[in-house]
Amino acid sequence: MRQTDLMNLLEAPIISEKSTRSAEKERRVAFRVRKNATKHQIKRAVELLFKVEVDSVHVLNVKGKVKRFGRFLGTRSDWKKAYVKLKPGFDIDISAA
Repeated sequence: MRQTDLMNLLEAPIISEKSTRSAEKERRVAFRVRKNATKHQIKRAVELLFKVEVDSVHVLNVKGKVKRFGRFLGTRSDWKKAYVKLKPGFDIDISAA
């Protein structure tokens, strides 16, 4: 993949209590990524954008919730989440990025 494609692979960092606790204890950062992204592509994208070394990548698919809009049922879109573990000595400061 080209560098421009890798830069568009990561959609947003996930900021929650769980991801913040995981980042502090295990150097693990959570990202919302495109649905067609692979582990290898996510690893290359994080290393390119943040100038860090990645130890491992865990990926999971999040199913969209069924929601009610008045008398109509609708579903939110499915999306993909990636947990990226960094090698010792590296850190990503999401608040500054």
